[in-house]
Amino acid sequence: MEVGLTLGLKNQEGTLKLSLMDCGCYVKDISIKLDGGASWLYQGMIDAFEEQIGSAVENAITKNLGEGILKLDLFLQSLPKEIPVDDDASINVTFVDNPSLSNSSVGFDINGLFTARKKVPIAMYYYENTLPSVLCTEPTKMLGISLDEAVFNSASALYYDAKFMQWIVDKIPDQSLLNTAGWRFIVPQLYKKYPNDNMNMNLSLSSPPILRISEHNLDAMVYADLIIDVLEADQVIPVACISLVIRGSGSVGIAGNNLVGSVKLNDFSMSSKWSNIGNLRMYLIQPLMWTLIQTVFVPHANAHLAKGFPLPIIHGFTVQNAEIIFSTSKITVCGDVAFRESLSIKQASGPL
Repeated sequence: MEVGLTLGLKNQEGTLKLSLMDCGCYVKDISIKLDGGASWLYQGMIDAFEEQIGSAVENAITKNLGEGILKLDLFLQSLPKEIPVDDDASINVTFVDNPSLSNSSVGFDINGLFTARKKVPIAMYYYENTLPSVLCTEPTKMLGISLDEAVFNSASALYYDAKFMQWIVDKIPDQSLLNTAGWRFIVPQLYKKYPNDNMNMNLSLSSPPILRISEHNLDAMVYADLIIDVLEADQVIPVACISLVIRGSGSVGIAGNNLVGSVKLNDFSMSSKWSNIGNLRMYLIQPLMWTLIQTVFVPHANAHLAKGFPLPIIHGFTVQNAEIIFSTSKITVCGDVAFRESLSIKQASGPL
C-alpha cells in the first residue's frame, strides 16, 4: 500500500494554519486468509470481492487521514499565544511570518518578547525579522530554539517599568555597615551628624539593564542610584546619593523546560550625585560598595534568575540533552524532546 499527502502550513494572524491540499491511497495488493471449518466457502467469496475490499480500504484510509489533519489543524490553532512567566509577565509566542522548510526540518519565527500581563505599556525592542537561523552543532538534535537578545532586553524593560528593580536593603552579612559608626572613618561628617544611627540602602535602577550577547559571553550593563538613608527616631532621612555603573557577565542553563541563568560582577564605577554630609571620598567608599554588590545585590539577582523563564515548548513535551550555543546577538538551545509518560498513558486510556 502507498499513501501520499501534500500539506499546506502557513501563518494566519499569529497562529499556524494546516490544510490538506492533496491525499491519496493506493492498495497494490491485499491478502486475506481464513482458517476454520467453513473457511473454504468464505475464502472464495473474499477472493471474489478482493478488489472491492481494497477500494474500501483506500477510501477509509483517505477519509481518516483527512479527519486526522483537521484535528491537527484545530490543535495548532489552539496553541496559546502567550506563556505566563509569573504574575506580572508573559512571553508572546505568536508566530511571525510563514514557516520555512528544508530537507530535514521546519523552522518557525515567533515574537518571543516579554509582555506585561496587566497590559502596562513598555518600551518595544525591534529586531530584524529574518528567516530562522538556528545553528546546532549536531544535526541529529530534534529541536533548536534561537533567542535574540531582544527577548532578554524586553524582559529587562518590562520588569523595570513594573517597578521591580528597586530594593531597600536593611540586612546584610556585615550588619555594622548599616550603622553610622561603621562609616565614621570613611565619611566622618555622617557619623558626626547622626552618631550611632542605623541606616539602610535604597537602590533603584535608573534605566533597564542592557544585555549584549556575543559568541563567547553574555554581558550586562546596569545603571543605578544608591541612596543612603539614616533612620532617626521614626524618620527616614536621605543623606547622600551615589550613581553606579555596574558591569557583569552571565551564564545560562536549562532546568526542565526553563532557561535559567546567573550573573557575576566584573567591575563597576561610581560617582557622587548629591550629598548632605560633605564631600564623599569615592576611593574610601568603593570597597564598601563592592562588598554590598557582591554579598547583597548579586545573590538577590541570582535568586530570581535561577527560576528562569519557560521556553516555547508544546505542552506535554520536555527538553532533554540540551546544548547551549552563543552567537552574535543570539543564544540557541539545541536538544531532543520527549513526551511525558504520564500524559501519554492518560491519553492512551481515553477514547480513540
